[in-house]
Amino acid sequence: MSETHATLEPNAPVFPPGRYGRRRAPQRRRPVLVALLALVLVAGLTAVSFRLYRQYGDPAYDVQVISYGDITDNQVVVDFRVNLPDGGSAVCLLRARDHAGAEVAREEVPVTAAAGERHVTVRHRLATEARPFIGEVVRCRPPA
Repeated sequence: MSETHATLEPNAPVFPPGRYGRRRAPQRRRPVLVALLALVLVAGLTAVSFRLYRQYGDPAYDVQVISYGDITDNQVVVDFRVNLPDGGSAVCLLRARDHAGAEVAREEVPVTAAAGERHVTVRHRLATEARPFIGEVVRCRPPA
């Protein structure tokens, strides 16, 4: 003979009805609340992705480090190329890091293209607090 959940053991205690409360029926789900929460979540993620794209992902301001060199105890020279909108300008954030990876310099460099020019090559001397290991361009963005 198989047992089910409704089967009681012969020596199981029987409690008087109403004395220990009643068993609650399962609550019905609220699909409107679930849909509203999903909608708010999607809207929030869309807003965050839009902001991050505007901050880091504008392909009109693409940057490429050509080289870095002339490293001394207090400087590094960074050569980089920026793709700008036709005749546009940008602000590029340069930084230098030491061998351990700590940042030893940070500077914003304005870059302006001549009319009809889309690619600008820049050489910039970055003054540092300690001996740098690498010079890099973090990002370029439209001027504020």
